Amino acid sequence: MLDLASSTPRAWVDEAWASIDTVLLDHAHCEKKAASTALGFLFRYPMDAALQAPLSAHAREELEHFELVLGLLAKRGKGFGPLQASPYAARLHDQLNKVEPARFLDSLLACALIEARSCERMKLLADHLPDAEIREMYRSLLVTEARHFHMFVEFAAQRYGLAETRARLHVLAELEAAVLREPSEIRLHSGFAP
Repeated sequence: MLDLASSTPRAWVDEAWASIDTVLLDHAHCEKKAASTALGFLFRYPMDAALQAPLSAHAREELEHFELVLGLLAKRGKGFGPLQASPYAARLHDQLNKVEPARFLDSLLACALIEARSCERMKLLADHLPDAEIREMYRSLLVTEARHFHMFVEFAAQRYGLAETRARLHVLAELEAAVLREPSEIRLHSGFAP
């Protein structure tokens, strides 16, 4: 269970397919950002020894995914370059607590929700895209994305307790669903609001 408060409609895949090279480029940027976020946690919370090795491994895994998407883009004759980011992650982060210790809890849970939304949308792409190679790439990433969601929730529960983590996750999931309803260009985490 991914604890999302909304579901992406099947029609999102059609919109994504119409702009698949943009979605793939955005996906590459998302993987790079996820690696950077993991490293940011390592530097921001060095006193949390239990996070160091798992987040280091997580950053490497996200960079492997980045390279996987770069390879697919290259096979399609597309290079990696700048792309205006979707407002999705920034808008979600705007909703988070800014003061510790609540900031850490919210940051972990925001990462969990972003991973959950990635997993949900990658499943749609894996099930419905007309291109077999892209479908297979997304299918290969599903287990990892779901594991990433659970990893961040477990980190939060170990530090804040299960009850507080579940309650805050529910609140943030509602905020994440509201962010998705805001109009935005098609990206892995935006376009065609649920």
